[in-house]
Amino acid sequence: MSRTTLTADDEGKRVLNTDGTAVGRIVDVEDGRGYVEPDPSLTDTIKAKLGWGDVSETAHPLDEGSIERITDDEVYLRGNL
Repeated sequence: MSRTTLTADDEGKRVLNTDGTAVGRIVDVEDGRGYVEPDPSLTDTIKAKLGWGDVSETAHPLDEGSIERITDDEVYLRGNL
């Protein structure tokens, strides 16, 4: 069974639309809600993977209902972000 609830371990993962297009990375997870940075810098990506990510003004909130599945490396959306 696929997992759809985000945890802090998912920070830094790529987020993909239903067509496989990368739309950003998870930069922070708070209470099961993730925040997707659409165009993170390399520094932001590394910080997110280390759990040091910050939510910027351009980050989009992402809740469990928007997630189709979570793998070891990526978060797949039910639709488009």
